[in-house]
Amino acid sequence: MKSNKLTSFEKDHTIAAIATPTGHGGVGVIRLSGPHTQSIAVGLIGHLPKPRYAEYVSFLAADGISIDKGLVIYFPSPHSFTGEDILELQGHGGPIILDCLLQRVLQLGACLARPGEFSERAFLNGKIDLIQAEAIADLIAAESEQAARAAVRSLQGEFSNHIKEMVETLIVLRVYLEASLDFSDEPVDFLQDMEIDKKLNLILLKIRKIKEAARQGTLLREGIHVAIVGPPNAGKSSLLNKLTGQDSAIVTSVSGTTRDVIREKIYIDGLPIHIVDTAGLRRTENEIEQEGIKRSLAEIEKADRILYVVDSANVPMDDLEALHQLEFFKRLTIDKRLTVIRNKVDVSEENASLIRKVDFDIISLSVKTGEGLAILHNYLKTSVGYYDIGIQNNFSARRRHLEALNNAELALNDSLQKLIGYKFPELLAEDLAVAQRYLNEITGEFTSEDLLGKIFSSFCIGK
Repeated sequence: MKSNKLTSFEKDHTIAAIATPTGHGGVGVIRLSGPHTQSIAVGLIGHLPKPRYAEYVSFLAADGISIDKGLVIYFPSPHSFTGEDILELQGHGGPIILDCLLQRVLQLGACLARPGEFSERAFLNGKIDLIQAEAIADLIAAESEQAARAAVRSLQGEFSNHIKEMVETLIVLRVYLEASLDFSDEPVDFLQDMEIDKKLNLILLKIRKIKEAARQGTLLREGIHVAIVGPPNAGKSSLLNKLTGQDSAIVTSVSGTTRDVIREKIYIDGLPIHIVDTAGLRRTENEIEQEGIKRSLAEIEKADRILYVVDSANVPMDDLEALHQLEFFKRLTIDKRLTVIRNKVDVSEENASLIRKVDFDIISLSVKTGEGLAILHNYLKTSVGYYDIGIQNNFSARRRHLEALNNAELALNDSLQKLIGYKFPELLAEDLAVAQRYLNEITGEFTSEDLLGKIFSSFCIGK
């Protein structure tokens, strides 16, 4: 387990990195954090800046010649992002200038920061918890307003506060149970007196609510993967172009036009949808087309939702046997991710609709006229359980959070069953401890070195 402290080796090092994106820009920022920040500041600009005041200075090379001019801001420990002394240098955004300035900072005793090391130090110094650290990366990577707002709420502690409230309740229950074990000879029914079963049910109810919100946050962050498949000339590429609003794929009347997978991303009410258009599924002797079909099948394996597009004019609605006779379709019907898209209803003169079947759902639409596309948009959201819970109610979350919440729920359910069936407080206390440990993993109170390394290595340098 990881204690929230820096090692002596880490404490001795002052880290530095360029915090602005690579390339040319009007302003470039370099950040420093660590014990030698003050001496580096004196060596670089000739004096220690006044805390929290932007000062216009010259950044000096070793020979005293100015490298650049810009702003410097000093944030003394412990009132800084990392909890250490921090110096921010804001100069011109040319890559050569920034590199020269960074090299000078390294000459003065700093070392290059690892990806995410500033956020990691903030976490290890107790300035933020692990949820908030992850929210920083989520905010930077956000590609929709909903995702950005959700990340901000997690960064501000919305998710963390829910977890901490449940942990505090569990601690109270555990303390009371430990007391009941210490005074087991007393003629007092501690379990009944504490109404532990009611409190456990309240915690379980809260976990289920938080799980639902966290699942929405995970969908906002990761989105879903949709594979468009089916026989040639059914309108797969046309559907991709309609969904993306651009000519992403070539559309012709010639069978087998699409030979490779084409990837695009769209957003529906903030939900990222990664769409893949694939080669038409059929038997062919063409070596290139065979490779395209092979890649199509690989995409089917990875997809969250498979849209099997057919020509409604060739496959009547009431003739499901004709559908099952299509190449590759039969093997997909066992997969609950499958949805049949009956395209070209403008030709077959059907109505746009959604019909629920036992093995798969059927959506009738026209890519050409756009009729029924709203049905598909809504279906893609509801098929994965996504709904607009409102900007004021969502927060960003990750799969590891959901896994920990699931494990905590299982442990609490076990404790409730033991309470009802056996009323053994010592067994109940152990289950509560397990549940608390899983919840603490979310905020980072108990976190393995491997998990921390994996989380922070995914951050950008300078953050």
